[in-house]
Amino acid sequence: MPLNIRDLTISARQFASGERIPDAHAADHGDTAPDLKITGVPDGTVELAVIVHDPDAPLPRGFVHWVVYGIDPSTTWLDSTEGERGHREGPNGIGKRAYTGPQPPPNHGTHHYYFWVYALSTAVEGEPTREEFLATYADSIIEQNRLVGTYSA
Repeated sequence: MPLNIRDLTISARQFASGERIPDAHAADHGDTAPDLKITGVPDGTVELAVIVHDPDAPLPRGFVHWVVYGIDPSTTWLDSTEGERGHREGPNGIGKRAYTGPQPPPNHGTHHYYFWVYALSTAVEGEPTREEFLATYADSIIEQNRLVGTYSA
């Protein structure tokens, strides 16, 4: 199945793509996930997944801030309370199964936070890490898109 990159979108109520993520969503402040809007889910989607990743973190694979699986394709809004609605959270970079907000090291400059949404043709089993998900489910991705926010200490 060819990868479709024209319809699926992800956006945030609190910031636009390329803008600074508000402090309320940072680890040292409110540490709450922004409200994410998902639209344009393609036909054939069995479930959605959302992964928040900071490739600028000074670690070999960056830092994973949030991993969410089992999102119903009819979902239009995702926030930090979604786990209460039947979705599953996988481990983030500190092993928590929850959202952990931006917290770049002091004097490390501006980091970019990628809020990826994936439309999948198959259900995700278990609660894989970001790396396990990408290795196992790459062929099941019908479409993907991202929202990029920035943050600096």
